[in-house]
Amino acid sequence: MTTARYPVPELNNVPDDIRAKILEVQEKAGFVPNVFLAFARRPAEWRAFFAYHDALMVPESVGRESGLTKGDREMIVTTTSAANHCLYCVVAHGAILRIYEKKPLVADQVTINYRKADISLRQRAMLDFAMKVCLHSDEIADADFAALHAQGFNDEDAWDIAAITAFFGLSNRMASFSGMMPNPEFYLMGRVPKSKPA
Repeated sequence: MTTARYPVPELNNVPDDIRAKILEVQEKAGFVPNVFLAFARRPAEWRAFFAYHDALMVPESVGRESGLTKGDREMIVTTTSAANHCLYCVVAHGAILRIYEKKPLVADQVTINYRKADISLRQRAMLDFAMKVCLHSDEIADADFAALHAQGFNDEDAWDIAAITAFFGLSNRMASFSGMMPNPEFYLMGRVPKSKPA
């Protein structure tokens, strides 16, 4: 795989710790998502990027609880990545969102217009906050926190929503400027039930 502008290293040529993590992902997913090799061209940045990614998206990996579900986190990524016009993140995280929410249509809905999507009022409030952080973070005020509190979120949840939005703002821009393309596998994931062995 190459991006439009930057060559990516062969898996055998990346540092051992990074290769081990990539192989774990490959074993679980059945393929290597392009972002893992694209970022591996700069190992120190790869380590920092995925450490922060995991702290936000897999909080239990750092011993932290979160009021957001896995589906909530992927919904934030998919929705705000659409606002940032990031093809890679919309397709990749939309696939994961479909799987976690067990809703084949939800990623397309939140990508186009989350206000009309088949999601809960709680999730809509979460995305209202995320989109304001994404587009107008300088305008966040007490009323925005109050709208979250009314749906059962606390201030730590608000931090999570904002941090995920901000982190993927960076990811969106790196993927877009470098010409990173989604793996073909992502497009069909979670859209149709897996066929059961005969």
